[in-house]
Amino acid sequence: GPCTECSCSSGKEPDKDPSHTKKKENGDALCVPKIFFGTRTHKQITQISRELKRTAYSYVPMTILSSRDYTCIHPVVSNSSNRNEMCVELLEGKQGKSCSYFHGVHKLSEHHALQSASGVYQAWDIEDLVSLGRKLRACPYFTARELMVGADIVFCPYNYLLDPQIRESMDINLKDQVVILDEAHNIEDCARESVSYGVTESQLRAAREELDFMVSNNIRQGHHEPLRAVCCSLI
Repeated sequence: GPCTECSCSSGKEPDKDPSHTKKKENGDALCVPKIFFGTRTHKQITQISRELKRTAYSYVPMTILSSRDYTCIHPVVSNSSNRNEMCVELLEGKQGKSCSYFHGVHKLSEHHALQSASGVYQAWDIEDLVSLGRKLRACPYFTARELMVGADIVFCPYNYLLDPQIRESMDINLKDQVVILDEAHNIEDCARESVSYGVTESQLRAAREELDFMVSNNIRQGHHEPLRAVCCSLI
């Protein structure tokens, strides 16, 4: 006969208990796993979210993780060549300024939550989130990250799943989650890229000059001499 140990084995049982997704036992929440859907490029995410819209699962809470290059709407930061650093500096408030868009995140995330509550929630793509963010003067980058908490499906480029540094900075925890990699034959190249780094000869020479200066001025010689040796051998 069918297995009786697991209520899920029949495939019907859990429907009787709407709270089965988040039962608490001894304070530990048992959560349904999230689906992390990795693609090669941001453009492909747009195509996939369009496809999601056409399915019966269009109402499923989702989010799209992407870089500030795509989702920063701050008039100064978004036009800067180093958006990440400028954004962090603004949030730390070192210059006595802050980012009003960041403080408006709840307006955007709750707007999406409201849509889902009223049953008209629709799958969206980055452009939808950004144009809504502009309207509400709220940051799409941090909204997308906040929406990850309640999302059942999270779309992102491969490297968000492969690169440990990006995973950490984005608070992505893949333990006990479902990971789908679209066009997985590209994964080897992407994995190589995420642990590779390219430098030009002029960058190496500039680094060597700086290290020469450090060593000759007795600034942490023990640390800088081996680095200088690496630069010299590479050159």
